[in-house]
Amino acid sequence: MKNYIQKGGVLSVVAPYAVTSGQGVLVGALFGIAANNAAQGAPVEIVRRDVFDISAVSADTAAQGAKIYWDNTGRKVTTTATNNTLVGCVTEAKANGDTTARVLLDGVIR
Repeated sequence: MKNYIQKGGVLSVVAPYAVTSGQGVLVGALFGIAANNAAQGAPVEIVRRDVFDISAVSADTAAQGAKIYWDNTGRKVTTTATNNTLVGCVTEAKANGDTTARVLLDGVIR
């Protein structure tokens, strides 16, 4: 196919802030997990699909399959939808006090 460019599971974006490998990155409507460290304004590869342990708001609780959102101010996932971006769902229950959540990123633009 002449117009095919690449698969969309991993994309190069401009880091909106300094990121470390494994950290969530939100650029407009694109969310993914940084595959490498990058300074603000530098290119960084983000993985948009699959399951990751991601820093989470520790006070949140979530049942398996619950929707999870990215809080771009705190740079953590949360169960709070208001003013946050839906990024996927938790694949394992998250208890109060847990500092990470196991999240399935589906790569859908919302």
